[in-house]
Amino acid sequence: MTNVREGGCQCGAIRYRAEGEPLMAALCHCSMCRRASAAPAVAWAMYPQAQVTFLQGEPTSYASSAEALRGFCGRCGTQLCFTASFLPDLIDITIGSLDAPEALPPTLHYWESKRLPWLHIADELPRYAEFPP
Repeated sequence: MTNVREGGCQCGAIRYRAEGEPLMAALCHCSMCRRASAAPAVAWAMYPQAQVTFLQGEPTSYASSAEALRGFCGRCGTQLCFTASFLPDLIDITIGSLDAPEALPPTLHYWESKRLPWLHIADELPRYAEFPP
């Protein structure tokens, strides 16, 4: 399979591999992502779960809502992944945790309705008030 991407946490305790092209690469502006990452937005790449393998270590999970789990390194705290019951068999990987995040630019913004008013990203990417169709 082509387009194999690897990444992991800041301390190196967790490593993963994502194979193939993501279904979507996007910037999320929702308040839950902001809180989980302590950043104004989070870049995610969505893959079928079968295409993502944890090679070393396993993320610690936190139920950020009744429907969603956020995976992070229990040692250094790096946010790594997101799964949700409303996205069955899919997993989002934080683009910033990839070894080469520059190789996977986001193609859209979602939860634009929750974007911090002082954050202005000068791009021409499509923007969705909530989750894209």
